[in-house]
Amino acid sequence: MAEFRRKQRIFSQGDPAATVLYVMEGAVKLSVISAAGKEAVVGMMGAGDFFGEGCLAGQPLRMGSATALLPTRLLVVEKKTMVRVLHEQHALADRFMAYVLGRNIRIEEDLIDQLFNSSEKRLARALLLMARYGMEGPPRKMRVKVSQEILAEMVGTTRSRVNYFMNKFRKLGFIEYNGGIRIHDGLLSVVLHE
Repeated sequence: MAEFRRKQRIFSQGDPAATVLYVMEGAVKLSVISAAGKEAVVGMMGAGDFFGEGCLAGQPLRMGSATALLPTRLLVVEKKTMVRVLHEQHALADRFMAYVLGRNIRIEEDLIDQLFNSSEKRLARALLLMARYGMEGPPRKMRVKVSQEILAEMVGTTRSRVNYFMNKFRKLGFIEYNGGIRIHDGLLSVVLHE
């Protein structure tokens, strides 16, 4: 187990990739920085999520950085131990495989979203995903308070555009925010609208 305070770096881009991490509680931002110094957020992890699994596929170095967004507790598993446990515990192996395949599908959807959709649709989709839209229950509050700057990095636009769209979504009743963002089903119409 490892504990990280808010905004503490878990690992940096270029560090050796030797562990798989599992979020027990808290939230983690995964990001990459280009050679020109531009940062892009490529994932938001919460309780029940794995990350760092590239080491299992032979990735020698971390492709990006991981930073705690909240006080976060992680289970850190060495590559060798993870491989052994996956071979020995079939239920865990099945769960891990389903998680990795689901995340791969999500990454492909993210790429298509980035290539073909407007920044407004990308923002709406990001908000829905962070609120775990489609899971059980009523409209959800996002698990972690995310700044407009981080949302802009996630969808590849400016903070001012995110601010504009957030105000638009609020006026249309798609979201509420007062200390946290609550997502309503109507936001889905932004993603589905051609």
